Amino acid sequence: MADRRRMERVNGLLREEIAGLLASQVNDPRLKGIITITQVRTASDLRSARVYVSVMGPEVARQEALAGIQSSASYLRRELRSRVSLRHVPFLTFEMDDAMLEADRLMQLIDDLEVPDESEDGAQAWAGRA
Repeated sequence: MADRRRMERVNGLLREEIAGLLASQVNDPRLKGIITITQVRTASDLRSARVYVSVMGPEVARQEALAGIQSSASYLRRELRSRVSLRHVPFLTFEMDDAMLEADRLMQLIDDLEVPDESEDGAQAWAGRA
């Protein structure tokens, strides 16, 4: 139980620090648009961490941003050494997190649904469509 809470704290700390470094320290022209670090999953031995990134924009821009972030992985790890108090700063691998795009797609589907006309008996309008 304590280990799980510790891992959650470490993951949260890494997520905040990596997001801050990307916003203020990394000057890669491929990093355009809105970039969000959605989640960090650190291995139990703290030697490696998988960082999930969400980038808003067209697919080409998303892939360019991911490539830019991956190319700065060693720099980010080096900067993290001075910012976090961990015995081992994990090696970082980055993956695209499509959860926000999926949520946007679902919201679009919901918006496109046809709502039946209102009547005195709202249940009757839905029952007729079933």
